Amino acid sequence: MLLLTGLGEVSAQEGMTRILFVLDASNSMNALWDGQTRISAAKELLLKSMDSIKDIPNLEMALRVYGHQSIVTPTFQDCNDTKLEVPFGPNNFGEIRGKLNRIQAKGTTPIARSLEAAASDFPSSTSKNIIILITDGLEACDDDPCVIAKKLKDKNINVTPFVIGLGLDLSYLEKFRCIGEYSEAESKYQFKLALENILHKAINDCTVEIDLNDSYKKPTETDVSVFMYEAGTKKLKYSFIHTLNEKGNPDTLKLDPNVRYDIEVFTIPPVYKKNVTVRKNMHNIIPVDAPQGFVKISSSTATKSLFIPSRIATLDNKTLNVQHLGATDKYIVGTYLLEILTLPRITKTITVEQSKTTTIDIAAPGYLSYRFNELAAAQLFVQNDKNEWEWVVNLNTASKDGQLQLQPGNYKLVYRYKKNKKTEFAGQKEFKINSNKSISLSL
Repeated sequence: MLLLTGLGEVSAQEGMTRILFVLDASNSMNALWDGQTRISAAKELLLKSMDSIKDIPNLEMALRVYGHQSIVTPTFQDCNDTKLEVPFGPNNFGEIRGKLNRIQAKGTTPIARSLEAAASDFPSSTSKNIIILITDGLEACDDDPCVIAKKLKDKNINVTPFVIGLGLDLSYLEKFRCIGEYSEAESKYQFKLALENILHKAINDCTVEIDLNDSYKKPTETDVSVFMYEAGTKKLKYSFIHTLNEKGNPDTLKLDPNVRYDIEVFTIPPVYKKNVTVRKNMHNIIPVDAPQGFVKISSSTATKSLFIPSRIATLDNKTLNVQHLGATDKYIVGTYLLEILTLPRITKTITVEQSKTTTIDIAAPGYLSYRFNELAAAQLFVQNDKNEWEWVVNLNTASKDGQLQLQPGNYKLVYRYKKNKKTEFAGQKEFKINSNKSISLSL
C-alpha cells in the first residue's frame, strides 16, 4: 500500500489547512492483509485518523476515490474511474464516513489522472494544501504520474510519497522516486504509525523564510552560512547556506515549531537574532538586517604576483578577517580599520556601503637585498609625510644577509657590528625604494 502526502508551500501568512485524502479502491485492494482486506484496513485507519483531526480549527478535509465505479476485467479498464466523493467543507466528517463505508474496491488504478484531478479539488491556492494518496499498486493506465507530480508542484501542491509494503516486492516502489521521498511499512500497525506521523507533520509543520535584508529592507543578501541553535544554548538544530530561489526570493525552510531559536548569520562580522519563535501551521518570515558591501585590496601597478595579507578589524581593533591581496570580500555595511601587512604597514579607516565596492590600491613594492661583512644589530626606518623617521622592522641578527619587500619611500638603515662594543662604530645608510625595482646594499 502506498501513502503519498503533498505539503504545499504556504503563501499566506496564516490561514486554512486543507487535506485531500485520495483512496485506491482498485480490485487489488481486495487482497487479504492482517486478517482483513487491504481496502477494509485502509478505510478503518483513515476514519480513525480523520476522526482525530476533524475538530482542529482552520482545517478542512475532502475525499477522492478511484477504481470504485467500474469493474476491471481482462479486456476492460476504466482509466477515467476517479471521483471527488466529498469536497472540502466544514464539518463534513460524517459525510466522508458514510461514503467510505459504502465504497467497494473493484476497478483499475488511474493514479496520474487522480492526481491531476486533485489539483482542481482545492478551492484556494493560498491555503496550506495537502494530498494524502493511499494505494497498493502502480499506475495501470498510460499516464505518467511523474509528469502530473511536476504539475502539482508547479501549483504549490507538493507530493511526497510514503510506502506501506504489505510484504510485497518493493522494488517497484523506485518508480515513485520521481514524485518524492517515501517510507516503508509491512503491517497494518506500521501503516497506522506512518499515517499518524504524516498527519502530525501536515498539521503541526511550519514553513520559514529568513530574510537577510539590505540597507533598503529588501531581502537581497544571501550565500552565507546560517546556524540555528536552541535558544539560550549552543545546541545546533539546523545549519545551511542561505539561498535565494529561482524567483530571487529567500528559499522556504521547514523547521520544528516547538523550539525557540537563536540565529547566527556568518557575515563579516556575524549578525544575530535571539529567542526567535516560529508559529505552527503558518508561513513565518524572520527578518535579519544584514546589509553588505565589498572591499577589494589590490596593487594594480605590481609586475609580479604578491602575497600581502591584510587585517580587517572593528573600530575597537577586534580582528574580523584576514584578506589577501587581489581578493574581494564582503562585509556588513559600516566603518572598519584596515591594516595592510606590507613593510612598512599601511593603516586606513575604510567605509563599506551597500552593494558598493571599496577599493584600496597600494603602490607596488620594491625589493632590498642587503649584506653585512659581520653579524650586526640593525633596524630599518622610513621617512613619513612629516619628514620624521618611523621604525619599520628589526633585521635578523643571526644572519649577515637578507631580502625585504618594501613600499616605495626613503629609508634609513641604522646598524652596528655585534663584535664592536663602542657606539662610535655604529653606522647608517639612507636609500630609496621604487616600485618594482631592486637595490642591493653591502654594509
